[in-house]
Amino acid sequence: MKKRALVLGCTGQLGSYLMELLLEKGYEVWGFVRRSSVGNVARILHLYDRVHLVNGDLTDTSSIESALRVSKPHEVYNCAAQTQVGTSFIEPLHTADVTGVGALRLFDACRMMRSLAESPRIYQPSTSEMFGASTPPQSEATPFNPSSPYACAKVFAHHSARLYRRAYGMYIACGINFNFESPRRGEEFVTRKITMAIGRIRAGTQTELRLGNLSARRDWSHAKDVAQAAWLMLQQPEPDDYVIASGVSYTVKEFVEAAFNLAGLDWQKYVVVDPQQMRPLDVAHLEGCANKAKAVLGWTPTVTFLELVKEMVEHDTILATSDASYP
Repeated sequence: MKKRALVLGCTGQLGSYLMELLLEKGYEVWGFVRRSSVGNVARILHLYDRVHLVNGDLTDTSSIESALRVSKPHEVYNCAAQTQVGTSFIEPLHTADVTGVGALRLFDACRMMRSLAESPRIYQPSTSEMFGASTPPQSEATPFNPSSPYACAKVFAHHSARLYRRAYGMYIACGINFNFESPRRGEEFVTRKITMAIGRIRAGTQTELRLGNLSARRDWSHAKDVAQAAWLMLQQPEPDDYVIASGVSYTVKEFVEAAFNLAGLDWQKYVVVDPQQMRPLDVAHLEGCANKAKAVLGWTPTVTFLELVKEMVEHDTILATSDASYP
C-alpha cells in the first residue's frame, strides 16, 4: 500500500519541493491549498496531474479536519505559515493566528483523528528566528530569544508541538530550519529580491536595488536539502527536534557581492541602503550547528552557498527576459 502524505502550504517554496520528493518516493500526495492563494500555483503546475489538492486554511479548524478525513495521511508536513519577518511587525495578530495558533489547530485535529484511525506523523518547521540574539552557533540546546512577532508565533508552535508529543504521545518532529533559498523563494524575501533585481538590471528594466541591513549574517541552505531533512525526520523511530543548517554564515552584503559578481556587475553601482527597509528589530547573526541532524538523520547539505546563489542568479536572469517561471 502506498504511503499517503498531506502537505500544507504546498504552493510555497518548501511545500513544492516536498511534493516532488514525496512523489519520487512513491507516495500518494495531497496538497492543502489556502483558498485565497489558489491562483498562486506556479510552483506546482508541473505536478497537477500527479497530486490531489484540497482547499483549506489554518485559521479554519473545520477545513483542516476535512482535509485530514479526505486524505487519510500517514505523514503530514505543515509548511503553511505567514513567514515574512517584516510583515509580522505590520500584521502581528494575523501572524500569530496563522503561524502559531494555526499549527496548534493542526496538532489538535490530528490528535482527534486517533479515535478514527492511526495518528499521522507530523513535521513542524520551526525557525532559526526563534533564537534571536542568542550567541551563535545555535543548536537544539540554545535558548530561544525571539525578536519579532513571527519568531514569537513560531516559538508558540514549537512548544505546542513538544507539549502534544509529551502529553498525547504524538509523533511530531520539529525542524529548526535556518534560512533556506531557491529560485522558488518568494520575491519579497531579500535573497530573491537581490537575484531578481540582477536579472532586471541585465535586461535594462531596473536601475537600482534598495535594501535594508546589509550586515545581518545568515546561514543559507537550499530548500531541496531542507525538504530532504524534513522527510528523514519522519522516518525515525521516535520524534525529535533537529537544527537544519549549513553551519556557515554570510552577511547580506556578501550575498549581494557574490550574486553581482556572478552576473559580472559592480554591486556598488546599483545597491542603495534604504532606512525604510530596516526592521524595528533585526537579528544580527544566525549560524546553525546541525551535528545532531548529521549524526541521527545522516543528513548533510548537498548544495554550497555559491552553487545556490549561481542557480538563483541564472534562473532570474532568464526570467527577466522571458515568460519563464518556477523550475
